[in-house]
Amino acid sequence: MARRPAFAVLLAIAAWAGAGAPALAHPHVFVTARAEILYAPDGAVRALKHIWSFDEAYSAYITQGLDKNGDGKLTPDELAELAKVNVESLPDVGFFTTAKANGKPQEFGTPTGAGLVFENKILTLTYTLPLKTPAHANRSFGIEIGDPTYFVAFEIVDAPDAVITRDAPKGCIVRVARPPKLDPAIQQKLAQEDITATPDMTGLQVTTRALVACP
Repeated sequence: MARRPAFAVLLAIAAWAGAGAPALAHPHVFVTARAEILYAPDGAVRALKHIWSFDEAYSAYITQGLDKNGDGKLTPDELAELAKVNVESLPDVGFFTTAKANGKPQEFGTPTGAGLVFENKILTLTYTLPLKTPAHANRSFGIEIGDPTYFVAFEIVDAPDAVITRDAPKGCIVRVARPPKLDPAIQQKLAQEDITATPDMTGLQVTTRALVACP
């Protein structure tokens, strides 16, 4: 069964294409991301905090008509409903996130603290994704972020704060493993896929992994 894309992407792209916009290829949306791994006082991992910034074109399209007072600015209040819709759609795609504690897959609870900010033409979604059960990751805690279908292209920022821990036990170290750049021939092939196609991503790595190792 095909997964329903998050971020109201499908609705937005269908409307855009129907309005006479040029055909879109894969990926349809680009996201620049950061992540925080949040620990409880007892040393258990309790949640992840995602900070996702969308590309300028998608940010402009998806926010059309949301400036209710016509002052030329988008406030968090004006973006609140869009944030709610975005986050409510994320379970359909597994939050674009997987997590393992000591190698054991973890389940997620209901997201909290969702909010959108529009600054410098970029729309940024921030939300906290709790683990269903806090995990005592005595050896390691790993996450994987991205869309394996490449409908949404995630890029974890190349910066020291790309993936960080909050209140982790002393001595814990974060290591980030980004996917290799796609071969130009593969990029060209994906660019030729039409809006409704699901490309064959077999054997391709397009997600970013991060591992917290603790002493």
